[in-house]
Amino acid sequence: MLLRMIYDDRLAQAAYLIGCQRTGEAIVIDPERDIDRYVRVAEKEGLKIVAAAETHIHADFLSGSREFAERGVKVYLSDEGGPDWTYQWLNKRSGGGVYDHRLLKDGDTFKIGNIEFKAVHTPGHTPEHIMFMVTDRGGGADEPMGIATGDFVFVGDLGRPDLLESAAGVQGAKDPSARTLYRSVKRFMELPGYVQVWPAHGAGSACGKALGAVPQTTVGYEQRFNPAIKAASSEQSFVDFILAGQPEPPLYFARMKRDNKMGPKLLGALPAPPRLTAAELLKLDGRTTAIVDTRPWKAFRTGHVPNALFAPLDSMFAMVVGSYVTEDEPIVLVVEERRLEETVRDLVRIGLDRVVGWFAANDLEAYESDGGRLVPTAEIDVAAAEERIQSRRAMVLDVRRADEFAEGHIAGAVNVAYPRLAEHLGEIPRDRHIIVNCRGGGRSARACAYLQRQGYEVANVAGGYLAWEQAHEPAHA
Repeated sequence: MLLRMIYDDRLAQAAYLIGCQRTGEAIVIDPERDIDRYVRVAEKEGLKIVAAAETHIHADFLSGSREFAERGVKVYLSDEGGPDWTYQWLNKRSGGGVYDHRLLKDGDTFKIGNIEFKAVHTPGHTPEHIMFMVTDRGGGADEPMGIATGDFVFVGDLGRPDLLESAAGVQGAKDPSARTLYRSVKRFMELPGYVQVWPAHGAGSACGKALGAVPQTTVGYEQRFNPAIKAASSEQSFVDFILAGQPEPPLYFARMKRDNKMGPKLLGALPAPPRLTAAELLKLDGRTTAIVDTRPWKAFRTGHVPNALFAPLDSMFAMVVGSYVTEDEPIVLVVEERRLEETVRDLVRIGLDRVVGWFAANDLEAYESDGGRLVPTAEIDVAAAEERIQSRRAMVLDVRRADEFAEGHIAGAVNVAYPRLAEHLGEIPRDRHIIVNCRGGGRSARACAYLQRQGYEVANVAGGYLAWEQAHEPAHA
């Protein structure tokens, strides 16, 4: 048996390639949409991918299962959770027909080569969620080696049960989902401690609140040390713990859930946007075309194309662009050429396919020479922020999570988490200067660019709330 974790650092997402070396067959569990990279890994190992599987209908990325199915690969999907949680794309093969597939109930098994996979229904994160227990029958084992736990058990955390309500808008769902998750935890507690845990996410994912940075773990370790599992001493204590402090989900999660259920649009080849000239960039209207500028903050705030969004290529990229750009908007990237493909992949993984062009990040001087205007984004220190606040013309917008805000904030500040800004614009007055802060200035910088694109007069607080606290610490004798 061969096991390879193929990890997406930007989305903190793990897919698993599991292969039988005797037969040369392999399966991918929880693939992302750009499946060519899984195929390359398999070929390098002398394997052919004959199956793809999903633990659940994902909310944070577009699945690659349909892409695999279109190529004749058999897909294994959950048949749990009821009619509202059934996959709707299995009979929509391009050109007509039904994809090769099998729907799984709790306890169902299948084999890839000599490796056995057993579906275990573990609802709570989502109603249809299953995990896959993996037993290497070809190696003579009659007990599982590991479990692909999907978004059920992470290293040091559990998959959050509130997303159906907080992201998908299903009112009243989070409390019952948390209680369902509690029952799934009780089932997990019955598993052998030696079994390895292969989770679908790591630190930085918005599918939990405290995921560990270690890629894999064991059942026994999580039974002993996972705080969320330890909180399951009673159902109510577990519900209170698991629902407290969950971060606000980005707006694009609802769209991912919808598309993965109905069927992601087939991608085929990766988009290859053309390089734009300065004259072509000059003709664009940043209010109708999303100009995504990936340069560092200092360069962006000094001068950028009017109405551009600030989205450097880090762990926040998908959350920012997915929350600030709609699926129908054309996108132009301001990016280094060496990072173009990486950026396009990041976008198609969250369903943003309309990348109509790119402009080299180091060519903005040519844009200016052709008559283009670069505009700044204001950044002010704490003293200047205080002066503007005291003038009563300014409003303070804190874009941290609600739990951070509750621990301390600038007096009079309004709290809207930065990934949810688009749905709260009606609450932000357009006739006032908006001073934006977060913890250290990074999230607020992204929010400032978005608000500037929406026509607001904004300023970022350099150093964020940390700088504010430091400036207001009592002097020591």
